[in-house]
Amino acid sequence: MKVLVVNAGSSSLKYQLLDTSTRVVAAKGICERIGMAGSQIEHRLGEEGEKITRSLEIKDHADAIKLVIKTLLDPEVGCISDISEIEAVGHRVVHGGPYFSESSLVTNGVVEKLRLCVDFAPLHTPGHLMGIEGCLKAMPGIPQVLVFDTAFHTTMPEVAWRYAISYDMAEKYHIRRYGAHGTSHHFVAREMIKLLDKPVEETKIITCHIGNGSSISAVKGGKCIDTSMGFTPLEGIMMGTRCGTIDPAIVTFIMKAEGFDPDRMRDYMNNECGFLGVSGISSDSRDIEAAILEGNKRAWITANMMAYQIKRYIGMYTAAMNGLDAIVFTAGMGENNPELRSRVCKDMSYFGIELDEEVNAETHHQPNIVRVSNDRSKVQVYVIPTNEELMIALETESVVIGGGKNL
Repeated sequence: MKVLVVNAGSSSLKYQLLDTSTRVVAAKGICERIGMAGSQIEHRLGEEGEKITRSLEIKDHADAIKLVIKTLLDPEVGCISDISEIEAVGHRVVHGGPYFSESSLVTNGVVEKLRLCVDFAPLHTPGHLMGIEGCLKAMPGIPQVLVFDTAFHTTMPEVAWRYAISYDMAEKYHIRRYGAHGTSHHFVAREMIKLLDKPVEETKIITCHIGNGSSISAVKGGKCIDTSMGFTPLEGIMMGTRCGTIDPAIVTFIMKAEGFDPDRMRDYMNNECGFLGVSGISSDSRDIEAAILEGNKRAWITANMMAYQIKRYIGMYTAAMNGLDAIVFTAGMGENNPELRSRVCKDMSYFGIELDEEVNAETHHQPNIVRVSNDRSKVQVYVIPTNEELMIALETESVVIGGGKNL
């Protein structure tokens, strides 16, 4: 099935056209600065085709989708001859709130329910809605599916997702652990299960999605039983600019000491902490690693804080699953920072974790799945490049043709 995968933001719209049977990307691109001066589309054929940039007015998301379709149909740079070749559209949606536990076919009722999720992801959901409405206008009659990043985490048991606040308050405001990056965790866990020589229901995997935003999940029997991000993507390990989990009293202490209102405090925790705040250098791990080589102490502390926090989650989740078969590293840092993987897995022999340091050091910036643990390691450690777009396409196909999870 040819699926157009759409990831719409407030002023941008990323897209990929994939064939689920061959897993080949026919075309991909992004519309930027939608509704603003200097709007443009960047488009390329296939994964590594030559990038073509065209600057033109893109008034809204409906305009953007029309432009995407026109580009895909273009005899010179396109890859289809008729819009009917697009058999379905899959939309990435960051947060399904308490209303969506699985991918859903778009209907008027589903769109209205998605509007109720705006407060759970105010930076993302309005853009998603504009992208969905634009696609519905431009491609009437083509089935469209919402794929939620939070859906994979809805299998967590209540003891894992519930917070120890008053029950009535939690129920009134739907306060619980929702998690994030679920599409990525789902994809790499699924690929790891294929590599394990045992029945799915017996597998125990920890997936580490480590990038500018990072989260870790415990996947037992193919289902998520716990994840590090919570009510918002602020919880969990430290990230590029996010503080991760801290003592809640720190929040009110800083607000009182600095005179911050709630919006300023939220901005501080999301944009001024993490790698950037601790190092004082950058939110980018590449800059941190370069500074370590120059002897910068704060950079060393930053990198080792991150590794320690990941190590701590591995210990917790191994206990929660009563064992561990494999650890997967994925996303920007997980795939491309061998120093991080080495720090995390160092001194983990009690857990049966040992890296092949030579293989690990050479594993970065490549599209292949690589085992980086050595032959003595009882726990397998892999680098698996994430592919959220493919996962969204497969989910979309499953909903459209079967109405269920046929993955």
